[in-house]
Amino acid sequence: MLKSCSRCGKIHDTKFKCNAGQDILRNREERKLRSKYAWTQKSEEIRERANHLCEVCRDEGRISYENIEVHHIIKVRNDSSLLLDNYNLVCLCQEHHKQADKGKIDVDYLLELAKKREDVD
Repeated sequence: MLKSCSRCGKIHDTKFKCNAGQDILRNREERKLRSKYAWTQKSEEIRERANHLCEVCRDEGRISYENIEVHHIIKVRNDSSLLLDNYNLVCLCQEHHKQADKGKIDVDYLLELAKKREDVD
């Protein structure tokens, strides 16, 4: 027996479980976590600890302080418990942030940069 799917609008067998829209739900939960005051405070703390510089550029011997963003090395959607973990956060310029999101910068390298920043104290 077939039915119209309320998630995607296509026709499926009644026993078929459609996963359409699951990414939207996951992204909605992630946005809720990021909109919290605690995240805003943590983001500013990480920027200050990195002296408002891109940590990849600094490691390469360059100084980049424009358009600095805080990047979750292990994505929040994969492990929400790491949302506020200093060792999972790194300051990146927009270009390096895009590269990190695409997987073009090694995760272990980013984790090492975060560890290096945190272990300075």
